Amino acid sequence: MSDLDPKLAGFTREGLVAAIKSGEGHFGKRELARALGLKGADQKRHLKEQLALLEDEGVVSRDNKKNYVLAGALPAVTVVVITGRDEHGELLAEPARADRGAPIIRLAPGEGAGGKGETAVGIGDKALVRLAEQEDGSYEARMLKKLGQSAHRILCVMRKPEKGYARLLPVDRRSRHELIPAKGEGEKAADGELVLCRIAKERRFGLKTAEIVEVLGDADSAGAGSVIALHAHGVPQGFSEAELQEVKAIKPASMGNRTDLRDLALITIDPDDAKDHDDAVWAAPDEDPSNKDGWVVMVAIADVAAYVQSGGSLDRGAYKRGNSVYLPDRVIPMLPERLSNDLCSLRELEERPCLAVRMVFDRNGSKKSHKFIRGWMKSAAKLAYTDAQDAIEGGGSNKAMALLDVVLRPLWGAYEALQKARAAREPLEIDAPERRVRVSESGEVLGVQVRERFDAHKLIEEFMIQANVCAAESLEKKRTPLIYRVHEQPSREKIDGLASFLPTVGFKWVRGEKPATGRFNKLLAQAKGTEHYETVNEVVLRSQSQAVYETDNAGHFGLNLDRYAHFTSPIRRYADLTVHRALIRALDLGNDGQSDEERSRLASIADEITQSERRAMAAERDAVDRFIALYLAERVGGEFDGRITGLTRFGAFVRLAETGADGLVPVSTLGHERFEHDEATHVLVGMESGGRYRLGMNVKVRIEEATPITGGLLLEMLTDPEPGPRPNRRNRGRGRPGHAPKRGGRPWKKGKRR
Repeated sequence: MSDLDPKLAGFTREGLVAAIKSGEGHFGKRELARALGLKGADQKRHLKEQLALLEDEGVVSRDNKKNYVLAGALPAVTVVVITGRDEHGELLAEPARADRGAPIIRLAPGEGAGGKGETAVGIGDKALVRLAEQEDGSYEARMLKKLGQSAHRILCVMRKPEKGYARLLPVDRRSRHELIPAKGEGEKAADGELVLCRIAKERRFGLKTAEIVEVLGDADSAGAGSVIALHAHGVPQGFSEAELQEVKAIKPASMGNRTDLRDLALITIDPDDAKDHDDAVWAAPDEDPSNKDGWVVMVAIADVAAYVQSGGSLDRGAYKRGNSVYLPDRVIPMLPERLSNDLCSLRELEERPCLAVRMVFDRNGSKKSHKFIRGWMKSAAKLAYTDAQDAIEGGGSNKAMALLDVVLRPLWGAYEALQKARAAREPLEIDAPERRVRVSESGEVLGVQVRERFDAHKLIEEFMIQANVCAAESLEKKRTPLIYRVHEQPSREKIDGLASFLPTVGFKWVRGEKPATGRFNKLLAQAKGTEHYETVNEVVLRSQSQAVYETDNAGHFGLNLDRYAHFTSPIRRYADLTVHRALIRALDLGNDGQSDEERSRLASIADEITQSERRAMAAERDAVDRFIALYLAERVGGEFDGRITGLTRFGAFVRLAETGADGLVPVSTLGHERFEHDEATHVLVGMESGGRYRLGMNVKVRIEEATPITGGLLLEMLTDPEPGPRPNRRNRGRGRPGHAPKRGGRPWKKGKRR
């Protein structure tokens, strides 16, 4: 490996990496300089440059305290959250502040079992542990201190067979071990009821006992999928008495010295079932002769800061929730209904306070200027996306057609200009269709459909992106701390994985090639129209980092923007509310802006709302899976087209084309030979015939089981494997520890929970 800059007195790259490793996640620049014996501004400046170089190469990264760690490495002592159990029953965990994909963490055998008078560690609990890296890259953890019981405990279904003992069946698919109700607990719930449990005592052998904390109702009732998802992920529900009293006492805002925007025909464009309206838009040709064919765009956002004061009960509750959660049959709002659906919602023909940004663009969509306004507006109309789109295409409702020339055509004209700038910017163009589960008022699943995306969606999206950029720019210009929306470029490890996979489907990525949105778009364009497009699209999506909230700006890779801050949805995202308050303070738009106390906590707020977002996304995804499993439970035995989206040593995951649901085909059911997983080529290979099931392969499957409680689907493969060369006879049958057995038994029998 090459040496570092000569000015670092002969210090080597290996030495710097070794120093970072020895710091075990506790060394920042100052500690590294001290450990390496570096003195003087010149040496420290070059150390900073070389650390930045190692970061760019993906060798090291920084945690939220600005300490350096080797990429993918974890500090020797860290806080973890217990997330489940492996196939051997050992507890699994992940870092409490895992912003990106973390390696596997297993508690050492017996750890967390609890002693006399001590409650065992359970799923959802936090613990301080000491980690030891294993040869396979995973970590073994030993308990140092238990930090707190889970807020949500373990969600189970009570089962009381006619013969035998009562059992508690965890609804989480990762929890394969049943529990026994502790003495006297079995009488608290009836057969088939959902219950929240707490481990009473872990035992080294046999089933664990549990106490019932709360009975939630019938597991087969309408809406049980949402109840399970919310409790399984610990999503806060309801509002405290203090919040309800505070919101009850709120008086509607008045115009005061706000800028009067009521003459502008601002309109809201939202989904047809939207109940809250964060944003309104307006556009017109720029009358400035120096900006020929340019456009003026106004984006007005609900002024939540006018009602939710920093440090109050409503503010603390919104911070705890972090964001609204959207499930198939209900919404768990961040703010009480009087705010989210009334005072803060930009209702049609009703006057509302707003925080607006006036943006000026040239004919090619490049922004020339912008200005933020504390305004007073009246929405001219509420339109659904479909209605606005139909009007532009000549067939909208009477209300939409009445707005066509004065309101809608100017909006589309400005959007066409912005499209030019967007094309030049080249944001990442991944195709990520969104499933929508249609549910009746009684809770019956009516069907599953993919949400259509029209130009109306893209118009609002692009206007919101531009407003978010303006927010970040204005706050940076005023040197005001803020929470950014950060999306870092893919890690080197993920790019290497992508480069290894692409040749198996006829594409390539040169190793060492720097990831860029334009390069990804070129790859997706090459795959478009081929049988491998969906697979390439998915592996590109999986290669991306997860977006986070941070106070240090690292840009937004996916949008290809240098700075970005969420500003446009303060009714449903706490991040946006913090940005509103920062703008109000920085631009002297009122006395209800960012407080000194809030400013001092921005880094911790960013961490918390990132975790809240993860929690909401997981709950939303799980609820959708459970509702779809409920929908498909009546079609067990039916045959469906699908595509293999994942391969492991225990089977193939298949996504059904009709619903987007994912199910498992166990490896032990694939024909009359043993199949082994080849990680390098992403295939399951038959050890006798050489037949292959590969990632992205189109297949037909039969539904064997659909379990609404867990959201799980068990499938049977009906498509024969693709032919391939027979494996080397010397390697046949050797397998690995824990490898799938030859055909002869199914991992789950029909009718049993899995």
